[in-house]
Amino acid sequence: MQKQEVLFTHNIEKDLEKVLFRCTYDKLFLLTDESTLKFCAPIVQNFECLKNADIITIPTGDLNKNLQSMQIVWNALDKMKASRRSLMINLGGGMVTDLGGFAASTFKRGIPFVNIPTTLLAMVDASVGGKTGINFNGLKNEIGVFNTAESVIICPDFLKTLDTQNLFSGYAEMLKHGLISNVKHWAELLNFDWNKPDYKELLSLIEQSVLVKEKIVEEDPHEHGIRKALNFGHTIGHAFESWSMERNHPILHGYAVAFGLVCELYFSYLRLKFPQDKLQQTNLFIKEHYGTLGITCKQYDKLYELITHDKKNTNGVINFTLLSDIGDVHINQQADKKEIFEIFDFFQDAGF
Repeated sequence: MQKQEVLFTHNIEKDLEKVLFRCTYDKLFLLTDESTLKFCAPIVQNFECLKNADIITIPTGDLNKNLQSMQIVWNALDKMKASRRSLMINLGGGMVTDLGGFAASTFKRGIPFVNIPTTLLAMVDASVGGKTGINFNGLKNEIGVFNTAESVIICPDFLKTLDTQNLFSGYAEMLKHGLISNVKHWAELLNFDWNKPDYKELLSLIEQSVLVKEKIVEEDPHEHGIRKALNFGHTIGHAFESWSMERNHPILHGYAVAFGLVCELYFSYLRLKFPQDKLQQTNLFIKEHYGTLGITCKQYDKLYELITHDKKNTNGVINFTLLSDIGDVHINQQADKKEIFEIFDFFQDAGF
């Protein structure tokens, strides 16, 4: 998998023009969902370099990250006579960049695409690393391929279109990057002033976060080894997310990850003696900014069933990524049902 170009910019028109100038294409397409069409497309749609772009729009929300939305994209590309030399720009959050990347990767066996992430979550996670895909049969990202964008363009202008919840959703992935990298970055994230957010400082934290992910992806592009570090918080987090979708009360991905971090940090403490003070500091930050999920013992069996579907599992054995300290990652840590229920007990007792 080729190394992906990531551009951080305060002048998106200039840098997008440079990216498109380097690409050879016969037709240009701009993929949005209904929200980014309304709030983000106005930032770019009058750019000279996009004047001939055809817009494709899909429904908003992770519940629409499915085959039906894929078909909308494929049908539109077919109807507007896209060829293998066409180019698609995915403008949106992680749902759009994941689905758009997968649609581009499969239409006519693959057309190139550019990602312009518009949410904090997509900037630090979904648009970087080459993972594309859709949800299937109630499971997160069950169908997809590894394929990198031609370029990823990250611009803080889009962050001002987000509400607080969506900012925190992305910030959970950044917190994960801090936990798997180093104490300095973790501490900076915990100390960022969300009451008076400094977007210049936030962009610096985003750059650091992307570098953490890029370094790991470059070392292990297809998740055979150390890339599993990026799954920290996600084994249980994805179960929380899938459970919330089944109840038709979906929570944002980053909120599920934040709650997953609470659980998997506690498991790290039990299994590998992760420092209790750092566990408490992280949990305090998460409770203050993400609130509670409110599971009870009645949900344990269903959540456990969802965990058994996790893609990191091998031969029916549940695998976790755990930490013995910040930046000290241990992949392929196995857990049984009793241990997982003990983690859920802690999660409840801690007031989440």
